[in-house]
Amino acid sequence: MADDSWPSPAHNSRVISDVEYEQIAARFSDNGVYGSPADAPVVSAGIGLTVNIRPDVYASVRGHAWYSGSSAVTLPIAPNASGQERRDRIVLRLDRATWTVRVAVRQGASSMTPDPVQQIGATGVFEIPLAVVSLQSGAGTVTVTRSELYAGARSRPCTSKTLNPNPVAGELAVETDTGRVRIWTGSTWVLIYESSDTIKVDKPVSNWEINTASYLEVRSGTVHLRLGAFTRTAADLAGGTASRLPVFIPSAYQHRSMNYYGLAYLTGIRIGRITVFSAASDTPGQVLLTNHPTMAKDDMVLPSGMSWAVT
Repeated sequence: MADDSWPSPAHNSRVISDVEYEQIAARFSDNGVYGSPADAPVVSAGIGLTVNIRPDVYASVRGHAWYSGSSAVTLPIAPNASGQERRDRIVLRLDRATWTVRVAVRQGASSMTPDPVQQIGATGVFEIPLAVVSLQSGAGTVTVTRSELYAGARSRPCTSKTLNPNPVAGELAVETDTGRVRIWTGSTWVLIYESSDTIKVDKPVSNWEINTASYLEVRSGTVHLRLGAFTRTAADLAGGTASRLPVFIPSAYQHRSMNYYGLAYLTGIRIGRITVFSAASDTPGQVLLTNHPTMAKDDMVLPSGMSWAVT
């Protein structure tokens, strides 16, 4: 059989069937309710053995739109005389016998919640979850636990200056000018990926010579600092006297509130402490030898590396 495509004049004069529509429309739209978990529940407990469906809710199932209506819809829940708890699943169901999407109850047989049925093909049903109903044996009321599947958000290219001012929860933004990827949580943009070039952070100061350069890299919001090696070029540095080392952390890579500490090996098999100062400190971005024995001229400092978050 020859390959085919639709809609097309060559395919049934552009007329397509419900099956053909689903095959193409299912990829146009995510399955799910339009909105986010911050919205009111779609399903809530009603009076007695019933649940209520909130009005003015929209959703999509395999490319088929659904609207809950302008007023609340009530669904009955079957009584439970099994002697044990029963859990039912409230679903949105595309029924290919009628090609309609409706709210339905998938009744359970025990305290195990039944899974939605998702059949692919020209027949059967495709369901997405809305809520779980718990019903004790002989009870006259139900308990509803929300479990809506929400339609996903899109990923969009932008720049660091043109982030969507009205994003929806789960939306991804790819900044073409920085290479960063951010996600909108519903209240803030969170950085989830970033990869910087290797950045040299040497900053010559008096009394210290740079033997090996210092570098940092940023990976997904985490700074990785590799400090170099330094030699004392001045007279003795008294033990306990802090001394600024020839390194500076640019403002974009400073921790917003906390200083960070590392170890350093000193000439003579001794140990010192390195402090990297935060943006909130009096000396932001500076790197100091802060705890050490007396350092003589020509003594070396060989610091360890360290990492911290910048998001």
